Amino acid sequence: MSDDIHIRIEGRAGRITLSRPKALNALTWDMCLAIERALDSWEADEAVSLILIDGAGERAFCAGGDIAEMHEAAGRGDYGYGQRFWRDEYRMDAKLARFPKPVVTLLHGFVMGGGVGVGCHASHRVVRDDSRIAMPECAIGLVPDVGGSLLLRRAPGRLGAFLGVTGHRMGPGDAIRAGFADTYVPGDWAALTDALCEAGDVAALDAAAAPAPEAALTGWQEEIDRLYAAATLADLSRAVRDDGPAAQATRKALDANSPLAMACALEMQQRLAPTASIETALGLEYRFTHRALQSSDFVEGIRARIIDKDNAPVWRHPGPEAVPPVEVSAMLRPLGPDALNLEETP
Repeated sequence: MSDDIHIRIEGRAGRITLSRPKALNALTWDMCLAIERALDSWEADEAVSLILIDGAGERAFCAGGDIAEMHEAAGRGDYGYGQRFWRDEYRMDAKLARFPKPVVTLLHGFVMGGGVGVGCHASHRVVRDDSRIAMPECAIGLVPDVGGSLLLRRAPGRLGAFLGVTGHRMGPGDAIRAGFADTYVPGDWAALTDALCEAGDVAALDAAAAPAPEAALTGWQEEIDRLYAAATLADLSRAVRDDGPAAQATRKALDANSPLAMACALEMQQRLAPTASIETALGLEYRFTHRALQSSDFVEGIRARIIDKDNAPVWRHPGPEAVPPVEVSAMLRPLGPDALNLEETP
């Protein structure tokens, strides 16, 4: 077993601990496959009543995917690397969402990108005061994926579109309101973990839960719904004229993030229905990610934010009003025989 992930049975619980604290538990390809194997082995195991997933260290449950290898692969022209990784990751995400037994995730610290895929499709998602949940992919030229597009679409009003474009970090109250979490349990989770493992019963969550903190974004909802009624990124750019908090956050994102990624993220929110399946959402996301290494701002975003860390990406388009609709359509057009197949094996 890799040192990056700790998988075992404790009491009545199948336990998965992401164990890369120095890397904020960033998700590797091998970790995705290990989680999938564990789910497959525990699905019919009568000794396992629930799954419990957490992260090592104090700072993060999982702050995203380990994407540096994506940049290296693109440099050598291996665009298939990302396609294979995302296929396997998305299949794992779908299995978590469809798992027939309770899945409890303890979402402390940063929960972003790939961490949302592992943590926020679970049946029982727990947050505390230090939880910070976000989908910041547009900052690196990607779109909200790992099924996150569906979570965003199911958020109240146009809140999901705002969260997807800006990558706004949600505290525990906002995460619960937006549908990324369910239960607030303040303080240390050692006793809760012990109770879940011993009994194998999610009733322990109800016993430990406290009233959720105030959702700060509630006061922004009217402004968000007005601004994000915009059908396209260009429309949104023209609509952001006032000085409300949502407008300020949006202007900051429009100035910093990949215009192509933001335009596609908005279009995906238009295309998805709140009642869509996780498979539909992953399939739509894969249309973008399948093309991402070769045809988007993703490689440049990794360079600027992760590799060189100069935070000065040179995007393909100079601004939010410069993205031709035809390019958005091209990134999201059906893939034909390359479409996501969640039945294939790794």
